Amino acid sequence: MLNKHQYLTPREIVKELDKYIIGQKNAKRNVAIALRNRWRRMSVPTEMKKEIIPNNILMIGATGVGKTEIARRLANLADAPFSKVEASKFTEVGYVGRDVESMVRDLVEQAVNLVKTSKQEEVKEKAALLVEDLILDALIPPIRSGQSAAISSEDTEMPQNDAELNERTRERFREKIRSGELDHRKIEINIRKPVNPGVGMIGGGMMDESSMINLQEMIGNMMPKKNKKRKVTIQEAKRILQEEEAAKLIDMDEVKDEAIHKAENTGIIFIDEIDKIAGGSGKQSGPDVSREGVQRDLLPVVEGTAVNTKYGVIKTDHILFIAAGAFHVSKPSDLIPELQGRFPIRVELENLTKDDFYHILKEPKNALTKQYEALFNAEEVSLDFQDEALHEIAEIAFKVNSEVENIGARRLHTVMSHLLNELLFDMPDVLAPNAQVVITRELVSERLDELVKTKDLSEYIL
Repeated sequence: MLNKHQYLTPREIVKELDKYIIGQKNAKRNVAIALRNRWRRMSVPTEMKKEIIPNNILMIGATGVGKTEIARRLANLADAPFSKVEASKFTEVGYVGRDVESMVRDLVEQAVNLVKTSKQEEVKEKAALLVEDLILDALIPPIRSGQSAAISSEDTEMPQNDAELNERTRERFREKIRSGELDHRKIEINIRKPVNPGVGMIGGGMMDESSMINLQEMIGNMMPKKNKKRKVTIQEAKRILQEEEAAKLIDMDEVKDEAIHKAENTGIIFIDEIDKIAGGSGKQSGPDVSREGVQRDLLPVVEGTAVNTKYGVIKTDHILFIAAGAFHVSKPSDLIPELQGRFPIRVELENLTKDDFYHILKEPKNALTKQYEALFNAEEVSLDFQDEALHEIAEIAFKVNSEVENIGARRLHTVMSHLLNELLFDMPDVLAPNAQVVITRELVSERLDELVKTKDLSEYIL
């Protein structure tokens, strides 16, 4: 069943993306349509459902213009498993075809984590009660026949027997555990030790990755589970035992089935730097042969194939693939025709302007200015940016990008770091708590003047 967020209309999806990403209207519209089509496909008759394949997207644009961010935010919005991989990594020190399938295994791993977290949330309260019982057992062991319990002077009514007194005491301590009164008290608990079968080298080069994983898991399951005693605070015990007890309450077979279904129908794989595996200039020797080999290995995964994972077999037919690259040296047409055909939607992302930089600093929920304000607030120092100062920062970032190298919005990190590092160093020794810092246009010019002057220094360093 699809998450409620996937019922957002394309306009609503774009509106959500606008909260984090400035500009790139065309790219946002295309990914919004692709996401909505997921829900549309799940609502069509079964026989047609298999035929509708996603329109994979190829994003073309310089580094730092928001390609990865759009894909990542889209996955968060859809509560969908998301895997990011650099295509260039498959060309490093040769390549092996099955390595390309590792991105699908990563996607399934993400899906399992998503489903497991959701299931743990469902059993949270039940697990919390079991954890309380385990902590109580460590503090006040339940009474056994023949044992006598100490009489508590706090009881208003005399208990009838030792078992009743024990139960009353446990209930009193249960309330103290819930209120956090005993959080710093230390107790000894049993923790399940992870089993490491240690068979990493079995089979040498004869076995593929998924077979190796399955073999390790099988041997791990056969080995006896070991517990170890550990002395921890009750606060820490709550956290450790909550995870263990929640895991026991979850049916892992159900989690695996649901995760495979989620990855197959809502998964998004983002292939970055796809331009680095494009041939270009018609060369057929050297590294280009390896690049074309990687493209041919990618092809079946993008077209639709069955991949073995440790959680089961996953079909990649309905996974949405979003590829991205700067394409400075090569062109999209340098990719092999079959792979080009698997990315029918092409979106060119625009280079960022001065105005874009200004809006990036001011508007997104996670804007850099807001991040720095939060860091200053941690030291109880208030930080304010004047509007003219933001325009000046945007102007400088744009100028350095134009004259040195265009790294998009990432340039703002460099500029803001130069601007605020001295102040960050001075807190809290020089800039004491309750101080106020106002960033003015004059301060920006003064601090960043040197950065602009030495922007082309790298040209003269051998």
